[in-house]
Amino acid sequence: MKIAEFKIKGMTCDHCAQTIAKKFSGNEGIVSKDINYPSGSGKFEYDPEKISREEIAAIIDSTGNYKVAGEMTKAEVKSNQTATIQTDGYQVTDIAIPLGEAGGGQFDLIIIGGGSAAFSAAIKADSMGLTTLMVNGGLDFGGTCVNVGCVPSKNLIRAGETAYHATHSNFAGIKPKGVDIDFAQVIQGKKKLVAALQQKKYMNVVGGYENLKMVEGWAEFVDEKTIKVAPFPKGGAGGRLYKGMKFLIATGATTSLRTIEGLKETPFLTNVSLFDLEQQPESLIVLGGGYIALEIAQAYHRLGTKVTLLQRSPFVLSKLTPDISDELLKHLRREGMDIQTGLTFNSVKEENGRIKVQTEKHGEAKLFEAEKLVVATGTKPNTEKLGLENIALKLTKSGHIEVNEKMETNLRNIFAAGDVADTPAFVYTAAFEGRIAVENAFSGTENKADYSSLPWVVFTDPQVAGTGMDEAEAKALNIPYEVSKLELKDVPRAIAANDMRGFIKLIRNTETDKLIGARVVAPEGGELIQQLSMAIKYGITVKDLAESLYPYLTLSEGIKLAAITFGKDVSKLSCCAS
Repeated sequence: MKIAEFKIKGMTCDHCAQTIAKKFSGNEGIVSKDINYPSGSGKFEYDPEKISREEIAAIIDSTGNYKVAGEMTKAEVKSNQTATIQTDGYQVTDIAIPLGEAGGGQFDLIIIGGGSAAFSAAIKADSMGLTTLMVNGGLDFGGTCVNVGCVPSKNLIRAGETAYHATHSNFAGIKPKGVDIDFAQVIQGKKKLVAALQQKKYMNVVGGYENLKMVEGWAEFVDEKTIKVAPFPKGGAGGRLYKGMKFLIATGATTSLRTIEGLKETPFLTNVSLFDLEQQPESLIVLGGGYIALEIAQAYHRLGTKVTLLQRSPFVLSKLTPDISDELLKHLRREGMDIQTGLTFNSVKEENGRIKVQTEKHGEAKLFEAEKLVVATGTKPNTEKLGLENIALKLTKSGHIEVNEKMETNLRNIFAAGDVADTPAFVYTAAFEGRIAVENAFSGTENKADYSSLPWVVFTDPQVAGTGMDEAEAKALNIPYEVSKLELKDVPRAIAANDMRGFIKLIRNTETDKLIGARVVAPEGGELIQQLSMAIKYGITVKDLAESLYPYLTLSEGIKLAAITFGKDVSKLSCCAS
């Protein structure tokens, strides 16, 4: 066997090296190949009886975009020779490996994390023929959504809704006879669902990927191209170093603890631990007023636990306009939920098997106590154990990894996606970001995340949903705007169902008549929001919405009526009139 090393002109990125390497795929004369973009070189071990140096050079030239500029000199070869890194007892060899042919501790892509962004990235990487390592620590593979977030919470929300409707009716002639709740069985059913979906939608999807290696462990950067994976309590990877051409950080987020005296010393639950309790808490205090806190509080209230929700802000969902909070709180409190807002938290402690939270409001002391405490006071990105100080990765003030719309960080070979990045924290945005990060990293595309029409839903009852900007955001951006607000008491479907909770609010640009935002508070209001998101994305005007045809006695007809409300009083119109 012989070695040939060429200088190659025309490479501008790692994808160029991948393109050249693929030209030699299946060539029996090539024993190994190393195409290195940073050094502009290509090293080939070949069988001279099957291929010559000249033929190798001709294959490179045949690409059209890349040309051999001669053979490497001895000095150039020496400067590119293997270097070895020693750190903390670990050793790894720094060699360039062609894309799609990495092995052992060398990978085209290393994904740190195991949630939706990570799996989406792995699926895209496999379709591109990349060798990929996924390192996951903390939650099981699948991440927050399937294990402790979307799936279990929505399952329990539906369970609570079923129990609620068995004891409440909107019709005078229907008298519910009550409900018998086997709480342990509800939780066991939730566990089975989580296990089934985690296997079916995550592990089975990537189970046949020959170029994907999955390990459990805590990943820490040694340098910009190297991570070490520390042993994980469950076993797993052990102490090893891995090198990658590109990295995707997708480590998600975890509950953020507020600074409250005694909180860290007091036993508390989060969504990670609460959803696995098979013994129903007699009472719960929920700290927080965001969507996680509200969804948990209502679900457990409906399942029969005495729930008290405590919130610092005067409003729940405090990032939204106050009318959203006012409308939602009105209906939750009518349902019997104890929701306290505008509190100052002084201390938390456990005493005689009870949790006690000492607060203050308008100078008056208020003490709340319950069997269990749930902390749902927001989230923080999982960046603390990544060794980011070793690579000078830029973070935002909130500790999130700063990315641009292409999911690029300040380091050219490192990308970030999902809740760890400073982007909207939803499972569907995380999956989208994971995919475009890999595409941008390896295919030379410039796919961008545009969240100007992003739809979102809070799964309380009534639900809260939104897309685009609200009136406060429009005002801050000096956009000329007008608001239309239609109460559900003017929507025929809601009237017929004897359930007129909520409203539909549209925000339009008065200069263009285009829809720029929408907010909905309504039973199953989330089912309306995608249409409004598409309207914003494709520049549909309010006039278009008002003049379109909607099936009568559907909730979507409320969109038409809300659009008409910009110019008319719909309460004075007959059914189906416009």
